[in-house]
Amino acid sequence: MKLRDYIDKIKPNFEKGGKFEKLHSTFEAFETFAYTPNTITKKGSHIRDAVDLKRTMIIVVIALLPALLFGMWNIGHQTSISYGLDFGFWQSFWFGFLRMLPLIVVSYVVGLFIEFMFAQIRGHEVNEGFLVSGLIIPMIVPVTTPLWQLALAVAFAVIIGKEVFGGTGMNFLNPALVARAFLFFSYPTHMSGDSVWISKPFHYAGDAVTGATPLGELMAGHSTSASALDMLIGTIPGSTCETSVIAILIGACILLVTGIASWRTMLSIAIGGGIIGLLFNAIGANDYMSVPFYYHYLMGGFAFGCVFMATDPVTSAQTNCGKWIYGFLIGAFAVLIRVVNPAYPEGMMLAILLMNCFAPLIDHCVVKANINRRNKRALKAA
Repeated sequence: MKLRDYIDKIKPNFEKGGKFEKLHSTFEAFETFAYTPNTITKKGSHIRDAVDLKRTMIIVVIALLPALLFGMWNIGHQTSISYGLDFGFWQSFWFGFLRMLPLIVVSYVVGLFIEFMFAQIRGHEVNEGFLVSGLIIPMIVPVTTPLWQLALAVAFAVIIGKEVFGGTGMNFLNPALVARAFLFFSYPTHMSGDSVWISKPFHYAGDAVTGATPLGELMAGHSTSASALDMLIGTIPGSTCETSVIAILIGACILLVTGIASWRTMLSIAIGGGIIGLLFNAIGANDYMSVPFYYHYLMGGFAFGCVFMATDPVTSAQTNCGKWIYGFLIGAFAVLIRVVNPAYPEGMMLAILLMNCFAPLIDHCVVKANINRRNKRALKAA
């Protein structure tokens, strides 16, 4: 192939002693993105497979596409409803695409620049993890987020959330959620309230139109105006790509079929959230507690966090038993934070970040318990 021949022709310039040897990490990143790396294991107990980390990340990106595409359409759909513009399907999608594109471009440009810079300084290969994080970050923020704020959040997430710990595979917090938390606590007026979810039409000079989310209505002490079907389909205001549970479930199927994500984590999150939701239903002290427990699966970022962020193999629990504990506590804390502390209506973000911190401890306790059981069996057999 002409591309392969061209890469092989210029490759010596980026090797040791070549004209551009300092850019070896950058060249290697583009080469291995296009082709499978030619460095393989020669001996030892290693799995030999064409699916490397880059391919794994590409599968996650593919799984994100249904939610991304629906989110683009919903941006235009919500704008059309709010401003009475009568957009058609493709007009709604095109409007949302043009609103989302700058967010995605800023996220990738800022994040990849920092990734490449750290790789060059360290002389390491470029990490592939930001292929996913760079797409998730603009998907979980309001469409009205200022680009400069998004750039700051991405820089903070990559540098403080990941690179200071050694890069991809070494971070203990989910980088996308670190960016979301940075924005939430640094610029709360741009991340919460009714005025941040609906994008103004291009060249519109009037005031912005507000759009209350189901979580926002419950936080204000009102019953939600959205039906369960609306929330399932996703035709409601919310973060750009978190509203459609159906689109998210399509992505979940892709991750589960390919073995990328853990079904134990997803299922245990649903169980934990459902149990706490049923407990609040039994108490019924206020309108929020009386919301049907399954509404929590449909509102806010519960489904998106369950499928795409809690299952992050780097920041989640590694042991099978640990995944059950880790997931159950995420689901339980997410609903608990939502209902008990309405100042933070999106409890999923805080629940996942909290359990990211405790995931190593959970795995340690699980492994220690297994060792103790084996020692007891060994003593009994002796």
